[in-house]
Amino acid sequence: QVQLVESGGGLVQAGDSLRLSCAASGRTFDPVAMGWFRQAPGKEREFVAAITWRGGNPYYHYSVKGRFTISRDNAKNTVYLQMNNLEPEDTAVYYCAATERIGSLKMTASYHHWGQGTQVTVSS
Repeated sequence: QVQLVESGGGLVQAGDSLRLSCAASGRTFDPVAMGWFRQAPGKEREFVAAITWRGGNPYYHYSVKGRFTISRDNAKNTVYLQMNNLEPEDTAVYYCAATERIGSLKMTASYHHWGQGTQVTVSS
């Protein structure tokens, strides 16, 4: 069993920065990719960013490109999401996810390990 634990959320003002972390633990972990998704109240969970585990290739939703940066530390089994110039529209619960199968990295259905989520609130 793989456990994903997110940290780093909080309440910030528009224009501020936050860095989310997601640490994986449990059995031997060798994902194809890890990703970040978010879900705002009353909305569906949406893709934010993903990174391939071995190649480190990043993918972003257009709304965060240029503001968010995803990275990983393979030795620590940890993925990060650096969020700069935050906007009130970024307010959501952010979820970390991992997949050990090849698929579309932008689809929730491609991931079969999920964290519990961390709240990010951006005030205007």
